[in-house]
Amino acid sequence: MLKMPKDKTTSNEKSPFDVGDTVKFKLEKKEFTGTIEKSYTNAFLIGFKSNDIELEDKYHDKVVINNKNLKMVKKN
Repeated sequence: MLKMPKDKTTSNEKSPFDVGDTVKFKLEKKEFTGTIEKSYTNAFLIGFKSNDIELEDKYHDKVVINNKNLKMVKKN
């Protein structure tokens, strides 16, 4: 049996997103726009603003979102 070499690149290395890009995402059934601040293996740390006091208290204007759940708004 022939084994295929394992792809060692992370999904972030393949993704169109990069630090500084503006993206859209859903959080608790609401849509937000934020800026990518840091890259992880399969997700990004997003900085965002919310007028919802409960969300602001819960997330402190930062959230980690899987890169598959992001939509590009503006490339940096």
